[in-house]
Amino acid sequence: MSDVMRAAIVHACGEAPRRGERDRPERREGRTVVSVLAAPITPLDLLCASGSSYFGVPALPYVPGVQGVGHLTEDTGWGPAGTRVWFPTSAGMRPGDGSLAQYCSVPEDDLVPLPDGVGETQAAALGLSAVAAWMALTWRAAVRPGEQVLVLGAGGVVGQVAVQAARLLGARRVVAACRADAAREAARAAVADAVVPIEAGDDAATLAGRMAAVCDGGVDVVIDPLFGVPAEAAVRVLAQGGRLVNLGGSAADSATLDSSTLRSRSAAVLGYTNNDLTKDQRRAAFSQVMEHAVEGGLKVAFDMAPLDRVSAAWSSQAAGTAIRRIVVTPWATSTPGNSGLG
Repeated sequence: MSDVMRAAIVHACGEAPRRGERDRPERREGRTVVSVLAAPITPLDLLCASGSSYFGVPALPYVPGVQGVGHLTEDTGWGPAGTRVWFPTSAGMRPGDGSLAQYCSVPEDDLVPLPDGVGETQAAALGLSAVAAWMALTWRAAVRPGEQVLVLGAGGVVGQVAVQAARLLGARRVVAACRADAAREAARAAVADAVVPIEAGDDAATLAGRMAAVCDGGVDVVIDPLFGVPAEAAVRVLAQGGRLVNLGGSAADSATLDSSTLRSRSAAVLGYTNNDLTKDQRRAAFSQVMEHAVEGGLKVAFDMAPLDRVSAAWSSQAAGTAIRRIVVTPWATSTPGNSGLG
């Protein structure tokens, strides 16, 4: 067995990783080695590798990939060798390598067995983004059956899952707000009741008017990975006691929220990060997401790329030209139609 493996390696902050060779990890106390079958390129991966995240500059060079799906290479308390598992990593947040490689060293208590009935690539595409959407709705917003939910950025993975999850949790109406045509189609495929376009140059009042026109009265819960003007607009359509849960700032890092609007409806603006979850919470949330994936209630569109095209896949995801989440398959090599890169 070779002592080296193929891996995506970040050599400099702000640059796409390049395929190279890395020492294959070995089993250590409390950790096991997973043979990686699929690993998504996520916004968190891009942020960490930029060197501008709140985690600080990563130790270079390193293998990115904050999560993945694979099978155990040896027996553990979670199952025998060959058991399929999902796992998170701290790549880019703390020293160490991540999932965009043929093998990955993972703390045993971070592993989550993957149920039968869901494919490795679909599970990888859902992953932590699905956990975030699920927990933002259930834990932070405490959504209740019969409430109306507005999902901003509903064409992304978090948004697609939030639309579907809100329906599964009993929302009476789910409205999606998206920028691009492809994102709006993804939101419709995720069974949104209505889709609101977010246009370039929108101000908060204009966008709020567009939202109000398709919502059935006030909105009880807003899931917001965008912030900026979309969040400013969404606050204006909140119902009495409405809650906006912010998961990111892909539209802007700041927003102007006026006191009178918040006070007049006793509204709440809440922050969310997966990093605040305990391991038990994360495992339970991922397991719930997978149960619904097996039953067909949760799924997202994605493309696949082999490891030897990781630089192109990463650059496409970073530039926003990829219309779907890209999942890297470390053992695959390029074949026509398999890259998802156009």
